[in-house]
Amino acid sequence: MISKFYNAKYLKGDLMGGLVAGIVALPLALAFGVQSGLGAISGLYGAIAVGIFAALFGGTATQASGPTGPMTVVSAALVAGAIELTGSLEAAMPIIVLTFLLGGIFQIVFGFLNIAGYVKYFPYPVVSGFMSGVGLIIIILQLFPFAGLSSAKSTWLVIQDFPRLFSDFNVYALILGAITVVVYYVFPYITKTIPSALVALITATLVGYFTGWDVPIIGEIPSGLPSLQIGGIFSVDANAYGLIAEYALVLAVLGSIDSLLTSVIADNMTKTKHNSNRELIGQGIGNSLAAIIGGIPGAGATKGTVVNINSGGRTRLSGTIHGLFLLTVLLGLGALAAYIPLSVLAGLLIPIGFKIIDVKGLKHLIRVPKADAVVLVIVLLITTFGSLIQAVGIGLLLASLLFMKRSSDIGEKGLEVGTLAGFDGEKPWQDEKDFYERYKDKVYIKHLYGPLFFGFTSHFQDEINNIPEQIEALIIRMDRVPYIDQSGLYALENAVLDLEKKGINVLLTAVQEQPKDKLISIDIIPDLISEEHIFDDISAAFAYIKTTYNV
Repeated sequence: MISKFYNAKYLKGDLMGGLVAGIVALPLALAFGVQSGLGAISGLYGAIAVGIFAALFGGTATQASGPTGPMTVVSAALVAGAIELTGSLEAAMPIIVLTFLLGGIFQIVFGFLNIAGYVKYFPYPVVSGFMSGVGLIIIILQLFPFAGLSSAKSTWLVIQDFPRLFSDFNVYALILGAITVVVYYVFPYITKTIPSALVALITATLVGYFTGWDVPIIGEIPSGLPSLQIGGIFSVDANAYGLIAEYALVLAVLGSIDSLLTSVIADNMTKTKHNSNRELIGQGIGNSLAAIIGGIPGAGATKGTVVNINSGGRTRLSGTIHGLFLLTVLLGLGALAAYIPLSVLAGLLIPIGFKIIDVKGLKHLIRVPKADAVVLVIVLLITTFGSLIQAVGIGLLLASLLFMKRSSDIGEKGLEVGTLAGFDGEKPWQDEKDFYERYKDKVYIKHLYGPLFFGFTSHFQDEINNIPEQIEALIIRMDRVPYIDQSGLYALENAVLDLEKKGINVLLTAVQEQPKDKLISIDIIPDLISEEHIFDDISAAFAYIKTTYNV
């Protein structure tokens, strides 16, 4: 009977994958809980609820979910805003719980309304700027805890308070934080079998415990099963409704983007296809239940998902086990977490902050189209020093306005703005018919119409993924591509890398000036596509294929 629902051949891998993912998640859950302002236990509650129920009801079999950096930054901003509105954390809890609950409900609604189909249209500069801003927020807000000091709740206030960082620091806290960072980065060179974050946490905590250094620690945390926290949500003051709606929407949208990006990574590793709408429903259920027990919201965790898959996880049982492992930790070892120094948690979060920063996007700032660079920088600055929801809203507005301007310019030149197509459903162009009939089993041709920009990149990547593996070469006709933005550049780069893994070479024809300049500026030409694979017209590409490939 069980075999109808589960294939026992995956049991060993799922057990190991879930266990390792749980071990990886434990120190980060505690650290994210502290950063949220609700305490380490809230991070653990969130990791348990989201980990178990997102796995059970989600649409990605190998997803390991829990608190993540971006979700925690938004949660921390909500907590600070709710406390400012009510005067204390205790009075703010109904607002916080209701917001987390509503955010989860929004995600469930997103899943039923197929909102996942629209999330993929977010422009790369907006996502990049937001994620980099989130990484900077994590780093800045952890500087004072790293030095053993209490920290302001906003990045701007932390920067204004910088002089205290150099005059009042706790040298012992700095030493423990430094030990954490060193072990985190060095231990993987010794072995990758044991997660370095866990080793760093245990090592630095033991040093602090046995030396008896006077440093701030987590302190007593509750043990046993959590209690329900929904008692006060029905009497929330109407003045808080705007704050609740704003942050619930941000959490829902960000959690959806975060989870779906991780789902794509899982697909690439397991050669499977996730169900985007079901994934949002599962994440929403997990976040709603996390809110009810006082946990912080989460999303698909990239690191946990990757180690789950690499350790053998193949079904949703692995993600469930990851959450159940954290539950056993809560029931059996929760008291030991009280001795963890806050500077050690900061030493774990600061490297996480650096990992979230999109180094690739920042490195290419002066090479990508100026409009994209401006959007990225504006979103980054507003995210870091202003409002998270305003950062995304302004970024999307700017990206849309700039695209409309580009489209207008292209239209005035009489150029075509359209979508992407290939031979699947489209007839060959007149100058391709003879070649196509002879070599269609070995060579594939893709036609691009109009600018390759953020609105078309998802469809482009889907079409690339559908190219048969027996194909030896792909010709991309760029005769009618007058413009390529940052999203398009990276979509093309990812496509070439994916095709290389399949042994398929990519050839470009009739590349116009702006696209070619940008492809050269970020080294797609000649590092990924050599100059000999770029042709002035399709006939030159055909001649090259006939003499080079065995077709």
